[in-house]
Amino acid sequence: MQTVYALLPLVAAFLAVPQFLPQLARVRRAGTTAGVSWSWAALTSVNNGAWLGYFALSGFWTALVPAISATVLSGQLAVVLARRGGGMPKRPVVLVSVWAVVLLTAAAVFGRTGLGSVLTVAFALQVTPSVWTVYRSRNTVGVSRGTWLLIFGELLCWGVFGIHEADPRLIVLGATGVVASLLVLARVSWRRSWSWSWPWPWPWPERVPVTQENGKIALPRDS
Repeated sequence: MQTVYALLPLVAAFLAVPQFLPQLARVRRAGTTAGVSWSWAALTSVNNGAWLGYFALSGFWTALVPAISATVLSGQLAVVLARRGGGMPKRPVVLVSVWAVVLLTAAAVFGRTGLGSVLTVAFALQVTPSVWTVYRSRNTVGVSRGTWLLIFGELLCWGVFGIHEADPRLIVLGATGVVASLLVLARVSWRRSWSWSWPWPWPWPERVPVTQENGKIALPRDS
């Protein structure tokens, strides 16, 4: 079992490297950004850039590869979303800019330790816009299940590894990632048979119109 636990960070890195390729491909193939958050992509790029600095200062050289990949690909996704969405949204730009300043200030004033402490809350801040957007969107056709399955796998690995190492930071990171991934995947899958907006009002979602083909009831297919 020790060997299995030791391999978990490597598996997490393997899942992290191609993480945003399915989402980029999905947006280009579907021709829409419906359900995808620009803030999520931009914050992911900023946070992974900060993790890149943290790993370099810590001498964790093997962690640089997934950090570089996530920084570049999520940044590219943010550019694609801005182009297809008519530009960068003003309020999210301010949020991302302020957060980048917080990370830089923590690194400059408190060094690696300060940067690491701030990064403990980075992932929760990073995924919140994505969950919010996907649950407010009636159309989620732009969201890639592949990307969120990779995120789920990566953060599950880190969570299990954190439990094994009794590392509260990794445990929180893993738990946050698993919950956020499951929420997004559930919403994207749910739209196959229902269409609804969140938050309130409830209590019941609005049914998607159905059609009848050859005497059988047929739901609309995903694009």
